Amino acid sequence: MTERDKTSKPTHRVLLLPGWQNSGAGHWQSRWELRYGDTRVDQDDWQWPKRGDWLAQLEHAVLADPRPALLVAHSLGCHLVSAWAAHSQHAARVVGALLVAPPDLDRDDLPPQLAPWRSTVRRALPFPATVVWSDNDPYCAPARSEAMAAAWGASQVAAGPRGHLNGDSGLGDWPEGRELLKNLTGEC
Repeated sequence: MTERDKTSKPTHRVLLLPGWQNSGAGHWQSRWELRYGDTRVDQDDWQWPKRGDWLAQLEHAVLADPRPALLVAHSLGCHLVSAWAAHSQHAARVVGALLVAPPDLDRDDLPPQLAPWRSTVRRALPFPATVVWSDNDPYCAPARSEAMAAAWGASQVAAGPRGHLNGDSGLGDWPEGRELLKNLTGEC
């Protein structure tokens, strides 16, 4: 049998890390939560994201289950992963990260709600990671996405002109993204 027994518990769990303002019903992260049973890491304040609070929520989620975690971040969630990995003593509990559409936090037009997140952590992640970026993301130029991926030691995937790779990008369940996630661990 080539498929994993659907009644068996996976060896790891998938933690979804939405960005600023959360991921709506049409977003691929929300669809993955419903379709695959992935766990969304909820934040207390999606409108004014406090870096320390978001880091604490991720730390709590990683420690809540003894199984290793696979992180799936979108937008500001990508910066959450890099900041958390640089400071947590529990980064070894993560088996990989899919980082989708990281925004450029050094932009002149950065919304004031995101200003506390400036100074992108540019340190290699201690686990395998893949950064997926779009050619026409309104929040980050391709060269900036490539630079972040390189600093994080992540592989890179250019998704073509697909906007911010969110609910407005027409990705649906985004099977290509799920395949990238599978490539990080061999299961999903």
